[in-house]
Amino acid sequence: MALRTVLAFCFALLFTAPALGTPSIEVWKSPTCGCCGKWVEHLEANGFAVTAKNTSPGMLDRIKRQAGIGEKLASCHTGLIDGYSVEGHVPAADIKRLLEERPDAIGLTVPKMPIGSPGMEHPSGETEPYDVLLVKKDGSTEVFARH
Repeated sequence: MALRTVLAFCFALLFTAPALGTPSIEVWKSPTCGCCGKWVEHLEANGFAVTAKNTSPGMLDRIKRQAGIGEKLASCHTGLIDGYSVEGHVPAADIKRLLEERPDAIGLTVPKMPIGSPGMEHPSGETEPYDVLLVKKDGSTEVFARH
């Protein structure tokens, strides 16, 4: 009887997690990119339900264009969450803030791959300053967060 109760509880959690506010993000990435996998781990460790989708470079470029991310704003992976695009090594806290504030925008980006950003941690602990940019619907950007 106890096992049946535990299984029922686990089953209920599985199907109610999205209703309880667990943010779900779809991440498009290269199957061979290690930093993309580390960014996915960062999101999961910060409460996101991640569906990682490995894809070809051509398909990834197409997804970026469809999401409104131009070449100058691009990085190595693209996340899609609740109507927003999340490009590159954006910290989970900034994504949560985006979802709370709900600006009229395409989403967030950390262009390129700054050392020390989530998924780009260096063994020595070295970091470089970087900005998370809010990509507006007209393609312009503004600083959303500084790290």
